[in-house]
Amino acid sequence: MSTPAAKPSSDLATRFAAAVVMIAVACAAIYFGGWPFRLLVAAAAAIMMVEWGDMHRASRQWSWIGAALLAIGLVAVSEWLYPAGEIDFIDGAEAISLDSFDQLWTGLGILGGLALLFGLLTRRLAMGWGFLYIALPSFALIVLEWARFDIVFWAMLVTWSTDIFAYFAGRSIGGPKLAPRISPNKTWAGLIGGMAGAGVIGAIAAFLFDLGPVFLLAGAPLGLLAQLGDLYESSVKRRLGVKDSGSLLPGHGGILDRVDGLLPVTLATLGLLLLILGTA
Repeated sequence: MSTPAAKPSSDLATRFAAAVVMIAVACAAIYFGGWPFRLLVAAAAAIMMVEWGDMHRASRQWSWIGAALLAIGLVAVSEWLYPAGEIDFIDGAEAISLDSFDQLWTGLGILGGLALLFGLLTRRLAMGWGFLYIALPSFALIVLEWARFDIVFWAMLVTWSTDIFAYFAGRSIGGPKLAPRISPNKTWAGLIGGMAGAGVIGAIAAFLFDLGPVFLLAGAPLGLLAQLGDLYESSVKRRLGVKDSGSLLPGHGGILDRVDGLLPVTLATLGLLLLILGTA
């Protein structure tokens, strides 16, 4: 009789341990930056492409071809347009401006073209969309790290705090369901708690990193965006009849399950940075 009672605690311990390892690896990669960070992003993107293919019951051959095309494309385009370790300098001081991102649309366009090509080769719109869905935020994350690694930390902290506060607010408060047909466990309390946590942690991080007033206030809205990203992936899984995108991460499912909120947050964070530089 004691085994069922102990199982939730054991699951929580497994999830916690796996989360600590994932956060440590991510923080180390961000800190060292450059090639370690880019290779980690490319590897994660490749695995997510395989997970996406598995969810859509595509052949493993095409999934791995898409993964290789995505990883190589990310690394090649990033290094061509934004070489690792190289950044703009103004009067001898490290700095970035809106002009630093002149090549951004070129990179996004190339990756979009690769997504179209992959979709045509597989003759499946869903596979082309999955490629684009993963590639654009991954490229944006690499560009953000190239520009200011502390902004990547900020985006990660906002996403992580959203997940943590939403989980504990939902578990402790409960209440009306947010989207029962898509994700039965999510509640309005979790949504509000996640946004509140992201707002507070985002403001503290923005102050410590000296990111400016826009980032001081952007935590809560991006916390909402992170949860919408989570709901989108949940809707895809429910439509396809799968519980998790994969089983690589103990207690968490697949990589796509863990970064579904980070993908839109990364794009929005890059957009915020461009907005600030454009109005400076």
